[in-house]
Amino acid sequence: MTTADAVRKRHKGSSNGAPRAGVKDQAKEPVQWGRAWEVDWFSLTGVILLLCFAPFIVFFFIIACDQYQCSISHPLLDLYNGEATLLTIWNHAPSFTWAAAKIYAIWVTFQVVLYMCVPDIMHKILPGYVGGVQDGARTPAGLINKYEVNGLQCWIITHVLWVANAQYLHWFSPTIIIDNWIPLLWCTNILGYAVSTLAFIKAYLFPTNPEDCKFTGNIFYNYMMGIEFNPRIGKWFDFKLFFNGRPGIVAWTLINLSYTAKQQELYGYVTNSMILVNVLQAIYVLDFFWNEAWYLKTIDICHDHFGWYLGWGDCVWLPFLYTLQGLYLVYNPIQLSTPHAAGVLILGLVGYYIFRSTNHQKDLFRRTEGNCKIWGKKPTFIECSYRLADGGIHKSKLMTSGFWGVARHMNYTGDLMGSLAYCLACGGEHLLPYFYIVYMTILLVHRCIRDEHRCSNKYGKDWECYTAAVPYRLLPNIF
Repeated sequence: MTTADAVRKRHKGSSNGAPRAGVKDQAKEPVQWGRAWEVDWFSLTGVILLLCFAPFIVFFFIIACDQYQCSISHPLLDLYNGEATLLTIWNHAPSFTWAAAKIYAIWVTFQVVLYMCVPDIMHKILPGYVGGVQDGARTPAGLINKYEVNGLQCWIITHVLWVANAQYLHWFSPTIIIDNWIPLLWCTNILGYAVSTLAFIKAYLFPTNPEDCKFTGNIFYNYMMGIEFNPRIGKWFDFKLFFNGRPGIVAWTLINLSYTAKQQELYGYVTNSMILVNVLQAIYVLDFFWNEAWYLKTIDICHDHFGWYLGWGDCVWLPFLYTLQGLYLVYNPIQLSTPHAAGVLILGLVGYYIFRSTNHQKDLFRRTEGNCKIWGKKPTFIECSYRLADGGIHKSKLMTSGFWGVARHMNYTGDLMGSLAYCLACGGEHLLPYFYIVYMTILLVHRCIRDEHRCSNKYGKDWECYTAAVPYRLLPNIF
């Protein structure tokens, strides 16, 4: 029997779900918690479509900007009218270069060194910042992993060096990223597929923790959604934390700075729309790293397995499609009117306030176990219990106060408001910059449904009590 078969047998016998609290006759029949064991045809079809077409979606958007001024209709019309073919468009696109490979290899290696070899000191300097070695959430198998939280430090070191180079050192041009943008797309795809394939093989041959693996029996689903819950190399190199937080998100603000430098180079000025995109997205990135310890308790770390969905997505989808607004503004510089710019800024800041306040309320509630004040009052909550794969009964509290009493996912609502602000900064002439809000809406609505299905399985009737107390998901009185 293989390791995979043994793990599957153990979990089939004792699911990592939670019993419905207070119902004794159900305690021996724990419900499913986490990713499903079996794959229906609908899910499998979606997985195959994403594996086949997601890379081409990224390529299409980037080529649309490079060859069609970011219009997504013109290349389609050219193809339809016979004025272009897929081969001619392909031939006009820059290909892989060793110069881009060298840039990307240096970048990833530098981030690995910062992540693995430079212990965090920022938590000793900055009041209120939580860094250094931190515990993650309990896994379905009942384990608690430790993480080296040093993302803010990595971001600061990287950006200090970037600014020093731009102002004094001049080792490379500030436009180096956009100047090699399409060749870098090839490089990120190579790494994305390589790390996803490594995680897939590792799960079968040498998993970090066999108890936290899930094998569905379908190779496509296993490859995309992942098998291992927390694949690691050694004690500290965690695939999830590194690939989501380092090469992608640290690069996010650098990519925007490169776009800004390119706009200055091409036109001799930087538009207020580009400044807005840089500022609003930098706030989001800095918030992520300031609250990286909190991120260890989110759905990405707590519930998602590591496969192509996270591996390729973090390397390719995130840096290329989350930065579409800045790329669009390089090809279509827009100077917004003062009222328009003010409206975008206000929407982005209000969205950030809701996003951060909602997450802060939950974090405060968890840290104090409810012994705190939310909006000036002692918080109300529903107490739940659940069972892990180790058979232990655990308790949890679901808050029904503050923003969490307004809707069950108000943090997502704030996130969507910020996402819309990025798009509105680009005006209304083209659809391409608005792909981000469409994508984020689909992603977060799907995540709402997926998360609530998991919570329903985990908490049982306690979850029904919670949804009765907080009936709306994202928009009060609407949805």
